[in-house]
Amino acid sequence: MRKLVNMALPALCGVCALLALVILAGIVAAIATRGLPAISTNFLLHEMKEAGVSGGILYNLLGTLLLIATGSLVAVPIAVALALVRCVYVTSPTKKRVTTLWLYLLNGTPSILFGIFGFILFVKVLGWGKSWLAGGILLGVMMIPTMAVALIDRIESIPRRYIEAAAGLGLSQRQIIWSVLLPQSAGSLLTGSFLGLARAAGETAPIMFTATIFAGATLPSGIKDSPVLTLPYHIFILAQDSFDPAASSRLWGAALVLLALVFGLSLLALPLRWRSHEEARND
Repeated sequence: MRKLVNMALPALCGVCALLALVILAGIVAAIATRGLPAISTNFLLHEMKEAGVSGGILYNLLGTLLLIATGSLVAVPIAVALALVRCVYVTSPTKKRVTTLWLYLLNGTPSILFGIFGFILFVKVLGWGKSWLAGGILLGVMMIPTMAVALIDRIESIPRRYIEAAAGLGLSQRQIIWSVLLPQSAGSLLTGSFLGLARAAGETAPIMFTATIFAGATLPSGIKDSPVLTLPYHIFILAQDSFDPAASSRLWGAALVLLALVFGLSLLALPLRWRSHEEARND
């Protein structure tokens, strides 16, 4: 019986992995076959016209990049600080477990709840209206758990002898952080950053409430009442007019560009993740 289980388990894992690959390949193929005909220099380098029926997605792409760049500027320092506090300054195992649990709960919070919270705080209470900065901050908060968990895992895998050797040389705790912990965990920070950016690039609900509109915006010139165009919201609106052939073509083209952006960020994270795991094994 045990031999049968040992033989069946790898086969079951292989079937599940193959099923996941088939589903992913099907999604990519469906979007690519419908989206490639719409891709052109005019589509990528010109602004939208006639409510998305003609023109391109230039400002939608730039708006998406602006939001995820703002989000990364918000998330990186907070994630680094949180990981260092969790690994260096918090000594109680209970407090460490609570911090980790909080990160996982934050990561699992539905994105629409972030959107509602941002709408109440930024749009209503602070009076910003729809603002690119509000959307960027919200996306940054959503990126924090991914970055922090990746950094925590790497810091905790650093051999204790490295830290003890640094302390034996007379380095202070602050110097140990800068000369040992951060250099050793830089790859994991970049991995978490790219994965967080990939997630943020595809979010619709948080920015729909706080940062984006469908038409009539270019690049923001301030903070208050300065919305941007974005690819996820553009796709969401065009999907409601999918019976129009012109709108449908641009819908799939925008979806393909967004897919390429998300896949590109995710693929950038893979070599860094492999390198980080290899370094951890060598240590």
